[in-house]
Amino acid sequence: MVKWGLVASVILLAVVMFYFYLAQQFNLGDIARMPERSLILDRHGETYGSVHGERRRMISRDEIPEVMVEALLAREDLRFYDHSGVDVKGLARATLRNIKDRSFTQGASTLTMQLARNSYDMRAKSLHRKFLEIALTLRIENRYKKDEILTHYLNRIYFGSGCHGVEEAAQTYFGRSVSSLNTGECALLVGIIRGPHLFSPFRNIEGAKVQRDEVLARMVTCGFLTESEKEQAMADPIRLKPKKERHRNSSYARESIRIKLQAILDQNDIRSGGLKIYTTLDSKMQKKSEQLMKTPLKEIKDNAALQAAVVMIDPKTGGILALCGGRDYQKSPFNRAYLAKRDLGPAFTPFLEASALERSKVVIPGNPVQTGKQLGIEETIRLSKRLGFSGPYRKTEDLYRGAIAASPVEVAEAASILVNQGAKIETHLITKITDEKGQVVYELIPPVSQAISKVAAEDVVKSMKSNSGKLITCTGSRRDGWAMSLQAEAVTVIWLGFDDPQKIAPSSTIKSSLRNILKQLHSE
Repeated sequence: MVKWGLVASVILLAVVMFYFYLAQQFNLGDIARMPERSLILDRHGETYGSVHGERRRMISRDEIPEVMVEALLAREDLRFYDHSGVDVKGLARATLRNIKDRSFTQGASTLTMQLARNSYDMRAKSLHRKFLEIALTLRIENRYKKDEILTHYLNRIYFGSGCHGVEEAAQTYFGRSVSSLNTGECALLVGIIRGPHLFSPFRNIEGAKVQRDEVLARMVTCGFLTESEKEQAMADPIRLKPKKERHRNSSYARESIRIKLQAILDQNDIRSGGLKIYTTLDSKMQKKSEQLMKTPLKEIKDNAALQAAVVMIDPKTGGILALCGGRDYQKSPFNRAYLAKRDLGPAFTPFLEASALERSKVVIPGNPVQTGKQLGIEETIRLSKRLGFSGPYRKTEDLYRGAIAASPVEVAEAASILVNQGAKIETHLITKITDEKGQVVYELIPPVSQAISKVAAEDVVKSMKSNSGKLITCTGSRRDGWAMSLQAEAVTVIWLGFDDPQKIAPSSTIKSSLRNILKQLHSE
């Protein structure tokens, strides 16, 4: 027994020395460093802007409300000021539970252990990661005082919606500093730490409230609040920032990227800061599009309320090169490129003809009704859906005349299919995301499918070559104007109209305005 005891002791000592050696390789200065902003890069690798981090600021211990500290201790680590970084009792209890469950169902992580894990992005559930985390935790506890550890934790931890640190979370969610939050708001922020994507109050306010109430109940159990104080905190208003003020300094393109990015972060549980988001945008074309949208239309008088949208797509890749959902994001953040469903009218003609050719029908130029009748309403709808049009459709002969509502993005996607020889590539804005170390944490391989035959697509594009691959038209009601340019390097779609549909101008004036926008957009 003595011999085997010595052997076990030597092995244990070797394991301890090994993990303390590994822990020495980490720079503890990173603990006190704020995660970097996440940068948006265009298709050429040039910086287009940033998303997340604009409101990020390191705060001191004095700026943290005491009720926030109490909520954090009650929820995450009640014995924080008593243990040496590792809660031995809790760890033993969790270990026994994990052995029983034959899985890592319990963690027993202290605040310091969480700080170590988040600072060095150690996410894998394994014994190796746990031992390394413990060794790092002991180093952190030896280097920093308890209040410093708690402050670093709150300055670094992820709170969802791109927020690293409690101050950025308070500014993002509530529009005020953490020092100005009420008890309920403090409890809510602490509550969402365990599920920052799932319980973001912008996306799931009811779930966030449940977490707040759990934290408040725990604070009563731990003696930080009385029952009446808990009830008062639950009754306090949650002063979320109004939707219209959440991204005031953004743009249609940046907001579209932010929405897509948030979905990717949620799906892949990415919490790192300092990300590089590689996009398909062409900064030059994006800037030109935004400038053109703000330029008054000389041909149309009294056009202050007139809106427009621009979408440019690389048909070979499905990447969006430029996107404007309106004439001025600051005045109207509603993204018409994705959300406005407007009648196509004659702009539907190329897609109707492609559908007819797909079914070996005769295309009758200038007569969409006779062309469409050969297909029938149901088949026209079915083939239009393959091209990406979701409707609604009018199930009468007016359908062949373009009685279908579509967004500018849908039109651009369908036009890209024609240019890309019938192949449909998923339209996208983000191609790749890397972390602070340059490691790829997300990469998109867009799915490809054949929507219509190569011959049908090529024949339609060939027929448009006589007009330089352009179609500039408006609906019979003159409420919507459409311009399409089908080029190998870029498909461009422009929509013109009022949010509250009304006649824009004479048909010739509408077409002239669209023609000028298209010309300026593609000028050098």
